[in-house]
Amino acid sequence: MINTDGSKPIYIQISEWIETEILNGNFREDEKVYSQYKLADLFTINPATAAKGLNLLYEENILYNKRGLGKFVSPNAKAIIVDKRKNRKLKGLIHEVVQESERLEVTEEELVEMIQTAIKERKEAGK
Repeated sequence: MINTDGSKPIYIQISEWIETEILNGNFREDEKVYSQYKLADLFTINPATAAKGLNLLYEENILYNKRGLGKFVSPNAKAIIVDKRKNRKLKGLIHEVVQESERLEVTEEELVEMIQTAIKERKEAGK
């Protein structure tokens, strides 16, 4: 679950794991998520690292805090996560396409036309 090879910070992996658990319905709206100590025990990590992952989700409004009770799943958490992941993935793919089109000397107009054609083809295939 958590990879300690250093390719991605552990606190980010913790936040992504919780996001996935929310998307899968394992943590539901207004439900309490694991504490930093439970996460630290579960993944054999430092509690401060787990807290950093939880705080990242709090800052993104995926979690909210109930004073003295812990962190809970925000009512709009799923929508935030989907939007965040969709934007991150699509932006990454778009950057790759733009870089490759530059290497192949594809003009902006040609690239836009290719994208429009692909959209049209998908729509026609869906009919």
